[in-house]
Amino acid sequence: MKTKKSFSTILQVTDSHIFPQTDRTLLGVDTEYYFKAVLEKAYQEYGKFDLILVSGDLAQEPCLNSYQRIKDILLRYKTQTVCLPGNHDDFSLMLQLFNEKMIHCEKRTFLKNWQLICMNSQQINQAGGAFHAEELARLTTYLEQNETDHIMIAMHHHCVSSGSTWMDTMLIENSDEFFDCLQPYPEVKLIVTGHVHQDLSAQKQGIRIFSTPATCFQFKPRSNKFTLDTLSPAYRTLKLFEDGQIETRVHYLSEKLNELKPTKNGY
Repeated sequence: MKTKKSFSTILQVTDSHIFPQTDRTLLGVDTEYYFKAVLEKAYQEYGKFDLILVSGDLAQEPCLNSYQRIKDILLRYKTQTVCLPGNHDDFSLMLQLFNEKMIHCEKRTFLKNWQLICMNSQQINQAGGAFHAEELARLTTYLEQNETDHIMIAMHHHCVSSGSTWMDTMLIENSDEFFDCLQPYPEVKLIVTGHVHQDLSAQKQGIRIFSTPATCFQFKPRSNKFTLDTLSPAYRTLKLFEDGQIETRVHYLSEKLNELKPTKNGY
């Protein structure tokens, strides 16, 4: 009889860009409506998850009311949730509200024999990403102290090229230094990011790397300038097996973004 493999399940949602009020839209899109719709679809299809990972740009206008609205939505799912900041976020406000056992901003989370390390790639008042020296030092400490078989790292900004000229101006500035920190640790199997509003996959130093589409609108891949795509809001599911295998898939809503207002000027 074939032995059933044990695994942990993660739901990754990213770039929700929630406003403080219900009647606000971003490029014509009701971001809160689609954030709720993505979560509802994920739980309808999968039933439950071991962890929700919210990988940055939670708020479009970062204030306590924006984060409280997000928290209220996430609490409905009674699932441990870890949140990390994006360039649009106020991390100090996130730490004020997301400070409970169920919803938090912890740097380390353990799932069976996997460790999830969350990193802050935010630069204050800048769209692009970078890791401060203390962030890389903390990462190195966690890697040295690691007692799990496998490690997953999450951050907001992308750490390898997206292929879009305008987007790659926001690539993590010291990504080479980051990968140098990872080099001695083959137990690092996976990196996931947000920010790029599209589904990307890559591999570097034997590590699988995925960027996940947004819960609102998407950006057109391999574009020289800011360009919106027509794809619907989405989420990523991950299965982390105890033997180190990874299964992942991006799921798009069937609902089309007919209300999306194209622009060349960003947002």
